Amino acid sequence: MPINLPDLTEYRAAFEAEGVTPPFLEVPVTTNGLLDQLPTPLVDKQGWPWTAQTNAAIYDKCNNWPKLTIVTPSYNQGQFLEQTIRSVLLQNYPNLEYIIIDGGSTDNTVEILEKYSPWISYWHSKKDNGQSHAINMGFSIASGDYYAWINSDDFYLEDTFHTVAKTFLNKKVDFIYGYGYNFKVATQQYHLIQTPPLLDYFLRIPALIQPSCFWRATIHQPLWEELHCSLDYELWQRLVKGHLRKLIKKPLSVANIHDENKTTSPAMSAAWEKDHKLICDKNAHGPVYNWDRIMHLYRFYKKFWGVK
Repeated sequence: MPINLPDLTEYRAAFEAEGVTPPFLEVPVTTNGLLDQLPTPLVDKQGWPWTAQTNAAIYDKCNNWPKLTIVTPSYNQGQFLEQTIRSVLLQNYPNLEYIIIDGGSTDNTVEILEKYSPWISYWHSKKDNGQSHAINMGFSIASGDYYAWINSDDFYLEDTFHTVAKTFLNKKVDFIYGYGYNFKVATQQYHLIQTPPLLDYFLRIPALIQPSCFWRATIHQPLWEELHCSLDYELWQRLVKGHLRKLIKKPLSVANIHDENKTTSPAMSAAWEKDHKLICDKNAHGPVYNWDRIMHLYRFYKKFWGVK
């Protein structure tokens, strides 16, 4: 099956036909940050991103921070969504566009979105065709210089936006990626996930940590909406190859690992297999004939860089 990508200008036109007129206002930030302005969280927790924030003063050394657009696809993840939203807003980034596309959630998601709506550039809650469709809709109305998406059950770590934006300004690269944590909700344990500097030769190995990836808007491409699990992996095959990139050797994000998580849920095994077949179809990215050799070399490559 060939890769069938949507035209994001058509999605944007559909928004405009409904009276949605991008570009949107940036997230309002004060010199003291947003911590004292945001609503009281639904949960009684301490630390980041509940009672802590990025120090807004760290942005004072530059008067022209590039615009960053973050898109969050959402569906019935109300137990995690507030953490996601706060981890974006409490970066206190001075030029931020935050777009949330919810697929018509039936839990407490809309209540949370309404509570935080003064600090969200745009959000809606209506039925869509799944995660890839939601992300594509979000980016179709984006106006940032740099893009990223964060799922509604993941969250950014403190100072991530400052670290990423400063790297984009200093290194003049197209794509930035970093380490991340997996957080097992059931056991309350963190597990550090590292990746070595990415070579095109190893791109078919799923090594990039999705919520720790950021890229220049000019290289953006739509997601393949037939995919339900490997949507980020497939996007990297098109988006990353041949472009200048920079590894940040520290964790930038946390992925919550829970029973309904696509990565670990046994119920999603058939969907993963379907995605694998689509991606490896001869009319898409094709099979990897020398997989054993690539993996053998990759193990040595990781060892060289000291990555477990």
